[in-house]
Amino acid sequence: MAFNFDEWIDRRHSDSAKWNKFSDAVLPMWVADMDFRSPPCILEALQARIQHGVFGYGARPHALIDVITERLAARYQWRIKPEWLLFLPGVVAGLNLCVRAFTTASALTIAPTPIYPPFRKAALFAQRNQINAPLRLQEKRWVIDLDALTASMTGNEKLFMLCNPQNPGGTVYRRNELEQQLAFAQRHDLVVCSDEIHCDLLLEPDAKHIPFATLGEDAAQRSITLLSPSKTFNIAGLGASVAVIPNAELRRKFKAARTGIVPEVDVLALTAAQAAWRDGEAWLQALLVYLRANRDKLVTSVNNIPGLNIQPPEATYLGWVDASGLGVKNPAEFFLDAGLGFSPGADFGEKQFVRINFGCTAAVLDEAIRRLQNAVKPR
Repeated sequence: MAFNFDEWIDRRHSDSAKWNKFSDAVLPMWVADMDFRSPPCILEALQARIQHGVFGYGARPHALIDVITERLAARYQWRIKPEWLLFLPGVVAGLNLCVRAFTTASALTIAPTPIYPPFRKAALFAQRNQINAPLRLQEKRWVIDLDALTASMTGNEKLFMLCNPQNPGGTVYRRNELEQQLAFAQRHDLVVCSDEIHCDLLLEPDAKHIPFATLGEDAAQRSITLLSPSKTFNIAGLGASVAVIPNAELRRKFKAARTGIVPEVDVLALTAAQAAWRDGEAWLQALLVYLRANRDKLVTSVNNIPGLNIQPPEATYLGWVDASGLGVKNPAEFFLDAGLGFSPGADFGEKQFVRINFGCTAAVLDEAIRRLQNAVKPR
């Protein structure tokens, strides 16, 4: 089946947070929300569920549990038990629950920097202190500098928050890198929260996603893995995510932290998630071909613009652009004046960067590149 990722879908006057943030003169390329129509299998599943006509409280989704367990076993040889799965209305809720469940007011969390803003906000909202695990550029890949992190440790850290594939840098961590992160967690007796929401969006043919929990029994017993089809299949507005928690005590604390605060996932979101993970593979493979072409075009173009630099992301549809060479105080505002709505690097911890969402039609990307070139040319 052919899928048309060149199709223009007008989201400007819909309920889209992405497209309604800026004026009509600005191309919105910020939040991780693609402009593509979701896979037909999801639309068909939702239509069938809607035809049923009743949307009461949902039961534990046993069919979806079967889909998840089969998927993890087939892709990663990760054989999980159904009771390890806790469903959430979003990975961000999982990040916040981990901070609240596994740290106290006097404890610290650890998060990479730069990082997806909710990692930072989860500690802020829970009134926890957080130390940064700085990312360093090594052979065109953003990786955690564990030596620098070790030097900043206080001995009161309890939670190590990971992001793999990394957002915003796009790194897919190799086994030896994950094993180093595990050894660090072991040395400091840390619980590990691993956000793996972008694990299906691998753009490098030789990149392989390895769930942190599959490194061994110790890794499994100290970890919470957060997964969702939302980014991969463009159903972020239908909040369906899952936490995989093999350790019974960690699972108990996580459930206790959510009680009365975080709701269950609604029936339409569960329907969409099941269809995505069960039947969406052909669409996903076609999407990856399209995203690779977009990535390659963006990387080549950006690196030919004086003052800008980008490393090719190994995964995600997000480009992390170093604009420090422009010599402007606020790159995001500079580009906004040129009609480009990028995510400010300051939100991620790096003021001189911007994050560009290239999960858009080739025509929109071409226009964005044209505006980028024109913005920098007069300088």
